[in-house]
Amino acid sequence: MPSDGQPADPAKSFQPHDHSHCVADAVAALEAYCSENGVKLTPVRRRVAEILLAEHRAMGAYEILDVLRGEGLGSQPPVAYRALDFLTTHGFVHKVERLNAFVACTHPGADHSPAFLICRSCNKVAEAEAPGTDGQLGKAAAAVGFQIEQAVVEVEGLCPDCTDGA
Repeated sequence: MPSDGQPADPAKSFQPHDHSHCVADAVAALEAYCSENGVKLTPVRRRVAEILLAEHRAMGAYEILDVLRGEGLGSQPPVAYRALDFLTTHGFVHKVERLNAFVACTHPGADHSPAFLICRSCNKVAEAEAPGTDGQLGKAAAAVGFQIEQAVVEVEGLCPDCTDGA
């Protein structure tokens, strides 16, 4: 999350930029969260977060496992899945169901309803803020007495690079 507390600009995911600062901020937020909540940030959990933060696309568990294997951090699928489960449970990673893959949260620690903008050509993913329970879906749910606990929106289309190349 940027230091001003605002969600990251989803356009950055589709534009070239140096995001080493936002990666460092997210890792620092993960470290602080683990320290404050008494949960262990293992080297594998930290590295999986760093791998996802370094990309602006969703990655499958086996793709992440390949990186971990190459770095000597584990070669069995449970290694990656346990780290992803931890990071997802604590809000630092989201699962993108459409791709059966994972993406780093662009504003960890914030209570939000993510909307994923997924490029159908290159599979880059940008996270935006969905209207959540205040929008039409929330009104429809309330009308029938349904209580929304979590809402995730996944939208498929073309990113600027793929639109320009089409």
